This record gives sequence, structure tokens and C-alpha cells, in this order.
Amino acid sequence: MNSREAQLKAFDRLLSIMDELRAQCPWDKKQTMQSLRHLTIEETYELGDAILDNDLEEVKKELGDVLLHIVFYAKIGSETSAFDIADVCNDICEKLINRHPHIYGEVEVKDEMDVQRNWEDIKLKEGKRSVLEGVPKGLPALVKANRIQDKVAGVGFDWEKPEQVWEKVQEELAEFQEEIEGGDPKRMEAEFGDVLFAMVNYARFLKIDPENALERTNKKFITRFQYLEEKTKALGKSLREMTLAEMDVFWDEAKKVQVSTTTSGNA
Repeated sequence: MNSREAQLKAFDRLLSIMDELRAQCPWDKKQTMQSLRHLTIEETYELGDAILDNDLEEVKKELGDVLLHIVFYAKIGSETSAFDIADVCNDICEKLINRHPHIYGEVEVKDEMDVQRNWEDIKLKEGKRSVLEGVPKGLPALVKANRIQDKVAGVGFDWEKPEQVWEKVQEELAEFQEEIEGGDPKRMEAEFGDVLFAMVNYARFLKIDPENALERTNKKFITRFQYLEEKTKALGKSLREMTLAEMDVFWDEAKKVQVSTTTSGNA
């Protein structure tokens, strides 16, 4: 691991390169916060992919890309004297100190739940009008549902036991089934949303991140389906020419290959 001196030197190098690019590169000179926004979101998702794949080399590279964007925004902010990278760092330092009174003050906590409750209470004292104010509007719905539930749980609005949440899931499933039988698309959609929201809540109680869980399933499905495609092509056929029974043979093979690969990878 690099020393603190080496880390600071590397960060200073990045700041210097950013200054040079902003002054000399035609592309970098044209960028604004608005033009960078969608690229930042893309880089964040790429970092998320690398984390899910547990590819630490790729995590390192993607962290660099995200850090570059942070430095880029700070550089743009400095050009109008709005803020610079020092302001960004100092602001987050002050926030962390203020919201960790059990470390930097006299407050005592018993566990992480106490820390979370204190965090939300402090945010309200800082002028936040609602516990949910800090949930970004642009979050994907599944992530947003998880954050909403996590936030309200932090101030005590929560179930007491996982069993209660599971009962709620079953209740929502029953209501969804009733609406399916009723045939009203809007009411079915509303109840389906309630089912998903309840499932996200249950996942939280089981310490499962629903976004990660679903994305891992997405990746698993993609891997199996691409195996199916490869085997079909090897037979000189297209998927449209295959029966479901024929496809199921390769699908089951894909599942076995995937299990074998996972097992050997953990060995």
C-alpha cells in the first residue's frame, strides 16, 4: 500500500493533469456540468458492475473514472469561484464530523441502528424538512424503494419482525391476484407495485440488497441464454427453429456449467 504522502502526491498529480486538460484539450475545454452528467451516471454504473463481479482490478479503474469526474466538476466550479476541490473535501469532512457525534463528541451509541437514528435526527436539525428529502428523485425505482424504507426505518417507522413483513408480502400478493381476476390494468399495476415494495422491504429485513440480487439474476440469465444461443448456432439452427423442449436441454446444461464454474471459482 502507498504511504499517505504518496497518496496525496498522486491526488495532486491528478489535479495538475485536470488543470492542463481543461486549458489545452478542445474536448475538455467544452465540457459543462450538464454535459458531464450522463457520463458520470454511466461511470457509476460501470463501477457497480465491477463491484458485483468482484473484479478488484476493474473496481480500481472505475474508481479512477469516477474520481476524475469529481475533480472535473470541482474544476468547473472553481472557474466561477463557486467552489473548488478543497471546498468539496472540507464540506464532506465537516458533515462526517457533525453526523458522528459518537466519535467526535460525547454521544454514546449501542449499535449501528443507533448511529442511523442519530444520523437522520441530525439531518432534520440541519434544516431538512423531511426524512425522505435526501432520496434522489432520479434513482431507479427499485433502489429508491430500498432507500425510502431504509430512511423511514431510521426514525423508527418500521416493522418489528421479518415475519410481519412476510405476512404483508402475502397480503399484497392476494390483493394482486384479486385485481388480476378483476382485469383492470391500472389496478393490477398498482397492486403489482405494492407487491414489489413489500418484497423490497422483506429483502431489507433479510439483509439482502434487492438491486444487487436482481442484477445478479440478470447476469445469470444473460450467461445462460448466451450459452443457449451458442449451442443453437453450433447446430446450424436459429432459436426460432428450436422447440421449447430442445431449448430446455441446453438451458439445463447452462445451469450445470454455471454451477460448476462458480464452485471452482470459490475453491
